[in-house]
Amino acid sequence: MRNGAKIGIVGGVFAVVVGGVGYGAYNLWNGLNGSGGGGSGPTGTTQAAPARTGPPTADEISGAAKAFLAAWAKGDADAASQLTDNAADAQPLLAGYREDAHVTRVVLTPGAASGAKVPFTVKATVSYKGETKPWSYTSSLSVVRGVTTGRALVDWEPSVVHPDLKKGETLTTGEARSAPIKAVDHNGTELTKEKYPSLGPVLDALRQKYGDKAGGRPGIETYIGADGSADSTAPAKTLLTLSKGTPALLHTTLDARAQAAAEVAVKRFSESSVVAVRPSTGEIRAIANNRDDAFNAATQGKLAPGSTMKIMTAAMLINNGLASENSPLLCEPSVVWQGQTFHNLDNFSIPGGTMAKAFARSCNTAFIKPVGKLHDRGIADTALPDTAKKYFGIGAVWNVGIPTFDGSVPQTTGPNTAAAMIGQGLVQMNPLNMASVTATARSGAFHQPVIVPGSLRDGDTATAQPLPAGTAQQLRDMMHTTATAGYGTGTAAMSGVGGYKGAKTGSAEVDAQGKSNSWFTGFSDDLAAAAVVQSGGHGGDAAGPVVAAVLAAGS
Repeated sequence: MRNGAKIGIVGGVFAVVVGGVGYGAYNLWNGLNGSGGGGSGPTGTTQAAPARTGPPTADEISGAAKAFLAAWAKGDADAASQLTDNAADAQPLLAGYREDAHVTRVVLTPGAASGAKVPFTVKATVSYKGETKPWSYTSSLSVVRGVTTGRALVDWEPSVVHPDLKKGETLTTGEARSAPIKAVDHNGTELTKEKYPSLGPVLDALRQKYGDKAGGRPGIETYIGADGSADSTAPAKTLLTLSKGTPALLHTTLDARAQAAAEVAVKRFSESSVVAVRPSTGEIRAIANNRDDAFNAATQGKLAPGSTMKIMTAAMLINNGLASENSPLLCEPSVVWQGQTFHNLDNFSIPGGTMAKAFARSCNTAFIKPVGKLHDRGIADTALPDTAKKYFGIGAVWNVGIPTFDGSVPQTTGPNTAAAMIGQGLVQMNPLNMASVTATARSGAFHQPVIVPGSLRDGDTATAQPLPAGTAQQLRDMMHTTATAGYGTGTAAMSGVGGYKGAKTGSAEVDAQGKSNSWFTGFSDDLAAAAVVQSGGHGGDAAGPVVAAVLAAGS
């Protein structure tokens, strides 16, 4: 080693200290020689060899991983990046580990390879303006064969540097982008990521938007943020806190008891999300997700809602004089609209049925058949979108306090018009949207969902016209029947929920997906909730128990 480098062995790896800045590394010579890069031996001689093909061998995988980790640990971003299959993307992140994240020492220790994947542990020290703190985590890398060189190379992904790092993001240590918050529910109970893991992205978003406004002072943190090519409005994710700053006390509308129930409920099903809303005010009581990623699908997802959409479709039919809860509504096994055939589940029919019974049993054809009469009036493509926006606030821009997708019921033509009536086609919703729809039916008026007091939120709150009193009552009646009658598709799931209750089930088919998405929405007294379980099947089977658990705990 040149320049007075000092070498000591730390836990089986070399700690290389240059100029007072320490980086853990493997024996750099042996690591590089094992990388498959065609390097020379100790005598300096070089022998040309044909480029290798096929998957890397175990020795190549081990050698490439060790060489890469050694160069990274030494702080040589140029050398480390050349040992990947994408040096242009790798070099800035590896260099930034030292320059931007202010990592002053790191020891990288690989574990046993599983095929081409090599896990490793990171033990680092981060120092910034007199603040120093240890930092430990685990990550992994995979080794592939270079397409042009035939060398064994690290398959570059930002997650190599840190498992939470994605393309378009960087690691930074410095003053936090926003002040920390101490979030509390409407009763003053503290809400933390540790106790309520689903609230992680929600609390990050609240911190970014309201930490400074609520009177906090930023601390010093290591965090993941956008590098300029990604969404710069996305909340930063804190990985390490060197100094805490002063947290702002932030009051939210959430309810700790309902949130706890939601956290447990979604754990029953993978890829599930749920939201609970107070119908009389629009206050959000719970948000929970159980997903492989960190995406807040509960408030930002975009999925067809299936037959839960029939709440708005029923309102549209009632308002246009085409049906009422006790009027006859033909439920046939199938119906054709402009060349496309729509079926009921198992092709069931309801002889002499009413709209209330068609709603409770979730008859698709009964809600598609009236499209013909709407078409005769010239409003087939606009009646449902107009109802959704005028009475339910779907199509307006919501000002919730966190990022949301606010639902979409677009104008359509052809078969998509019929599909929209049963929540398929181009209609897109998430549990927040459907919880709000149910809350509107329950209270008779749209109250835009909110998660923080209006005094903090910038901009206007979305509004809509109240439902006609008769329409709202009929919606409540039909939902109550769905949740209580022996033939109601929501009765089994809602059997343990007390109070005055109602529900609607949904199953949304998705192309190339083996099972439909399970949807369920319901209310109990002054609490409404909606859930989706992707590939969960029938609405009452998966999403139903999730909603019921939240309603039972929070009502």
